[in-house]
Amino acid sequence: MSPVLRPILSFVLALLMFGTAQAAEFINVLTGGTSGVYYPLGVALTQIYGKAMPEAKTSVQATKASAENLNLLQAGRGEIAFTLGDALSDAWKGVEDAGFKTPLKKLRAVAAIYPNYIHIVASADSGIRSLADLRGKRIAVGAPKSGTELNARAILRAAGMSFADLGKVEYLPFGESVELMKNRQLDATLISAGLGVAAVRDLAASVNIVVVPVPADVIAKIGDPAYQAATIPAHTYEGQNADVATVAVQNFLVTHEGVPVDTVYKMTKSMFENLDALVAAHAAAKAIRRETAALGAPVPLHPGAEKYYREVGLLK
Repeated sequence: MSPVLRPILSFVLALLMFGTAQAAEFINVLTGGTSGVYYPLGVALTQIYGKAMPEAKTSVQATKASAENLNLLQAGRGEIAFTLGDALSDAWKGVEDAGFKTPLKKLRAVAAIYPNYIHIVASADSGIRSLADLRGKRIAVGAPKSGTELNARAILRAAGMSFADLGKVEYLPFGESVELMKNRQLDATLISAGLGVAAVRDLAASVNIVVVPVPADVIAKIGDPAYQAATIPAHTYEGQNADVATVAVQNFLVTHEGVPVDTVYKMTKSMFENLDALVAAHAAAKAIRRETAALGAPVPLHPGAEKYYREVGLLK
């Protein structure tokens, strides 16, 4: 090769390599604590996305869940995230007490997925059998500013209480709260997650538990349509021998407006084509239905998700 052409060719190759690096696509999936449901489903999603978009660099990130995820999305520090519906509504409106200093208007919905069931789980020897019995007790209410903490505040308020009425409040992820209960350092924990959540299964295998009911009249006083009456079926957890009335809140997958249309289209399509992989990761995914995925979000659908739902006849 001519000595004159060699540096020119090297320059052109360097430009091409730079362009390729710039075009590399990143998909960071924001989840929750590793002992919850979001995390194993997030791991499964990264695997699904990796196969559907082999050119993309996929990763999963453990977080404090809903509020942190939504703030990270708004800042462009993630491409898709799990969140509870009430947290998503608060983020869109900018409810500061819920952890959102300003309205997060970059958020866009991808899919309604499965409901979170509120598990209020007490040790059997704590004497806790009802919401009223929580007064003066040592309770974990979820990680700070998580969807679980927001749920705890809403339910206690509807039951005529606040955190000030509790004996001790711990702001902890599921796994840590369960370890403290095993060591008799907590009386109860509130866990907002899909049915069969690992943290409660782990706790029930170690100590005798009571799943505390949330009555319909308390749910009505919450005054938020995101909260719906639900039932934790008997034998979901060891020692839980009867159905337990509780409240459920819909979960969503959310992205932000800066993620390309084609990327969100592929993420949405590949997820629904691989629901079996999500179910294998956690049984809560059995409740995911494509037919209702485009419904109920308190934020606009991302155009990429909208494109998919139109393609399959769910939107006109």
